[in-house]
Amino acid sequence: MGDYVRQLPPESAVFSQPPGAIMRLHIDVPLLILLLALTLIGLAVLYSASGEQMSAVVRQGRYFMLAYVVMMGAAQISLAQLARWAPWFYAAGIVFLVAVLFVGVGAKGAQRWLSIGGIRFQPAEIMKLAVPLTIAWYLADRILPPRFRYIIVATLTIGLPALLIMRQPDLGTALLIAASGLFVLFMAGVGWRYIFGSVLLAVASAWPVWTFVLKGYQKQRILTMLNPESDKLGAGWNIIQSKTAIGSGGWSGKGWLHGTQSRLDFLPESHTDFIIAVLGEEFGLRGVLALLSIYLLILLRGFWIGIHAQSSFGQMVAGSITLTFFVYIFVNMGMVAGLLPVVGVPLPLISAGGTSIVTLMAGFGILMAISTETPMVAR
Repeated sequence: MGDYVRQLPPESAVFSQPPGAIMRLHIDVPLLILLLALTLIGLAVLYSASGEQMSAVVRQGRYFMLAYVVMMGAAQISLAQLARWAPWFYAAGIVFLVAVLFVGVGAKGAQRWLSIGGIRFQPAEIMKLAVPLTIAWYLADRILPPRFRYIIVATLTIGLPALLIMRQPDLGTALLIAASGLFVLFMAGVGWRYIFGSVLLAVASAWPVWTFVLKGYQKQRILTMLNPESDKLGAGWNIIQSKTAIGSGGWSGKGWLHGTQSRLDFLPESHTDFIIAVLGEEFGLRGVLALLSIYLLILLRGFWIGIHAQSSFGQMVAGSITLTFFVYIFVNMGMVAGLLPVVGVPLPLISAGGTSIVTLMAGFGILMAISTETPMVAR
């Protein structure tokens, strides 16, 4: 045994290997390749959905360039720094959300934006990262699974921004932010009795929410989901046309740039919320399955990063980012297929948009920081 120990290389020799360029830049290569594939698909489908307007593709390309820069920047931030900054990040987001209620910029009946120094942004997007980071920071140094009083504090921390965003109103974003925080609690190992209790509470509150919380147009969206044919030329138009577009694509599709529903303006919001219908019509079921396969690989990579994270903070954040990404996909495809109400959730990295893409890529940058986190060496 003594000879064997003497032949082992010293610890300094094992852990003093100079990291490669990829590790120094904190790049997770499999994740980066998958994101680049989604970027190319998104730009190609957007070109068709926008009626072959190159200006729309160029504008989206600029957003992607900014998003990749933000992703690389986020990947360079250590988890210790993220944990320290999280509560301040959250506090700034709350201040911005309150400011939106008083001096926000309105559009299409909603007041969701702030304009500072000529720069217009949506503060709710900040909370998509601030909430899970803050909940993970709060729980990381406490006994896990969390005790009841910690769950209450975390729930209130999640609920405050969600309520402020619902006032804008923006139900879809509020639900995504609430989900991102609740996923951290789930990753922290919250007991099943709390989960089942929450489900029962949600069921019991369905009627009061319908009666006193939901606005008229939100109720109409739910009723339209249940029976879109009841108002074919009104509230049900989007869902009917999206299902028609997807169904007409069949297995192989009509071919790129040969879709009819979007190019003849039958399909509203074809370049944003309903862009998956354009892809389904032009590339068929096999195109949709190919996109879902890329999404699945990204989800699996995110879970792998979470499982191999070196700290509970990293595990909770990685799990929340990955599960929230899944919710984006599930909600968007569900509403386009008529299985969920239309709540304005974009298809991640495919729908046109700026702020949402930057936020998503910042989250992936944090995933890369977790993936390339230096393992702790036992002393």
